[in-house]
Amino acid sequence: MPVGEGARASVAAVDLGSGETVCRGGGVFVTASVVKVDILTAVLLGAQDAGRELTGVERAYARAMIVRSDNRAASALWDGIGRAAGLDAANARLGLTRTVGGEGPLWGLTRTTAEDRLVLLRQVFGEGSELNGASRAYVRELMEGVVPEQAWGVPSVAGAGTVRAVKNGWLPRDATGLWVVNSMGRVMVGGRPYLVAALSDGNATKERGVALVEGAVASVLS
Repeated sequence: MPVGEGARASVAAVDLGSGETVCRGGGVFVTASVVKVDILTAVLLGAQDAGRELTGVERAYARAMIVRSDNRAASALWDGIGRAAGLDAANARLGLTRTVGGEGPLWGLTRTTAEDRLVLLRQVFGEGSELNGASRAYVRELMEGVVPEQAWGVPSVAGAGTVRAVKNGWLPRDATGLWVVNSMGRVMVGGRPYLVAALSDGNATKERGVALVEGAVASVLS
């Protein structure tokens, strides 16, 4: 997993068939927009607890937030779940132990690890989840519908014609001008289903970050 000077990366993957898990690199990273999956699961848990379906407005925001990575939609849902407190409570129920919500309105500065991203992906794509079947299916549907221009990262290793589910994140840090670039999702490789999360920061450009993340995904599945 070659990493450019000043950059760092962490990647984790699990073979859903065998349960074998591989992790390379480590550390805590800013989420950027991959936290939008956490926000959506928190919204769904809240609706489950209240014994209700999502409202039309919530569904519109959720679709925009995941499929197009719309930030205004994310901010609306972030406020709706009670910001970091709501996110942290939902993630604790889902088994995440090293993810901490961003301060105030700054959901994109939530901090996480590649291993915690796998825990969340297992809650969506595995069994024995706090999310009910309808909620899991809804998250999967949205992640499978991400617009093509945002389907880099984890899907880069997918075989032709296979279904992929992804949510990516990218963010230039104001203090340094360097990029956070992350990718998480489900992919089929060689007929086998994998959950993969790759996180990176310190990238000189978004493009270098994408290349680093895609290289990390390929290396962990090789």
